[in-house]
Amino acid sequence: MMKVRLRFFASLREALGPGEEVDLEAGSSLGQLRDRLIARGGIHAQVLARGRAVRCALNQVMVDESSPVPDGAEVAFFPPVTGG
Repeated sequence: MMKVRLRFFASLREALGPGEEVDLEAGSSLGQLRDRLIARGGIHAQVLARGRAVRCALNQVMVDESSPVPDGAEVAFFPPVTGG
């Protein structure tokens, strides 16, 4: 097991809070981490649901959900951002 720091932004932060630390199996991908959070049910399942657009960053770099999560990583989840 490894420790991973989660951070949530914008509407996800409003629903889930600023973040938390979780234990994750070594070799897990971002997609597997998201699925694990969805499996908690409740608000996690609602805001991180597979039908919702959610972006991911790993150690402050935008990545897709196939990316492996290293021990001690910071994973950020946030909705797509539009500018104006």
